[in-house]
Amino acid sequence: MDHRKIEVARAHRTGRPTTGPAILSIVGNLLVLIMAFKHSSHMKPPELLSVNLAVTDLGAAVAMYPLAVASAWNHHWLGGDATCIYYGLVGFFFGTASIMTMTVMAVVRFVVSLSLQSPKEKISRRNVKLLCLWTWLYALLWACFPLLGWGRYGPEPFGLSCTLAWGEMKEQGFSFVISVFSFNLLGPSFIILCCYFGIALKLYITYKSLEHSKNIPNIIKMHRRLLIIAVLISLGFILSWAPYGLVSLVSAVRGSEFLPPEVTMLPCLFAKSSTLYNPLIYYIFSKTFKQEVKQLCGRSNACHASSARNNITDNPIYLVCDSSRTEKEEKVVATVVGRTTEDKLSSGKNQEMETRLNSCDSQ
Repeated sequence: MDHRKIEVARAHRTGRPTTGPAILSIVGNLLVLIMAFKHSSHMKPPELLSVNLAVTDLGAAVAMYPLAVASAWNHHWLGGDATCIYYGLVGFFFGTASIMTMTVMAVVRFVVSLSLQSPKEKISRRNVKLLCLWTWLYALLWACFPLLGWGRYGPEPFGLSCTLAWGEMKEQGFSFVISVFSFNLLGPSFIILCCYFGIALKLYITYKSLEHSKNIPNIIKMHRRLLIIAVLISLGFILSWAPYGLVSLVSAVRGSEFLPPEVTMLPCLFAKSSTLYNPLIYYIFSKTFKQEVKQLCGRSNACHASSARNNITDNPIYLVCDSSRTEKEEKVVATVVGRTTEDKLSSGKNQEMETRLNSCDSQ
């Protein structure tokens, strides 16, 4: 394999933007997993998919970033042929596992949104675990195809990391290129788009039906918040990988020599930064996650109960414990209100019966 040495200036320009995202990605996804472990007893089945996504992002960051950062600062690929195959395999493996996890999340969110105000679980914990297992087996199968002769791994044109050898599969293995783009990028992206469009349409119809109501149910507000976070997570991954996919497809069709190394470097760095976005989205849009992170870092002593009660639109599917407690409180309140209403109705009926009997007696 051709492990080319790059200029010192370009290496430093690559090393600096690679080191920061590497540290933030590892720390951010570790925090997500720590919060998931702390609230594991309160987690609902769909939340396991968020944990699975954090595991894929953390695995990619830990397995790929150290060698890539070290190679960038040393101006050339530090590993040999075997290490290059390993690097390409784990990158393809974790990338496929991530997008398939987000595809499953979109389908599950769509199924849950079909009946927004139903308190019943639409998917069991066992089924979610099977779906998580399926994403890993699916990713492993595709990552092993190049080892079995369908496709191949090789160095990137700029010489600092390894991936699928797109430019070497123009004549042999082009069917693999088409299959990868169809089943691991375009197909999942289409499913994600359709699912979230369906959820948005369902929410719009629900809001229109409640436009004359003064109070919108909390469960509707929660699903709106869920939709925003889920769409941002999916868009972050797809948009970060789209330029790399386009460059890779051009390399496969026209050959790796068609594009200069500088052109292929930036999309690769942008794609690798996709592991950083999810913790940032959780931190920005989930008040409870932000509180937990600050508390863990020593910036906050305790979570106030009032903010937990007011945080009705926070996200139970994305590692937020307080919302699950809010849902329980809402069910209790609903039960109490229902019983109170029934008591009032029964007491009213009793008084009406007594009035009628008294009038009969007086007659």
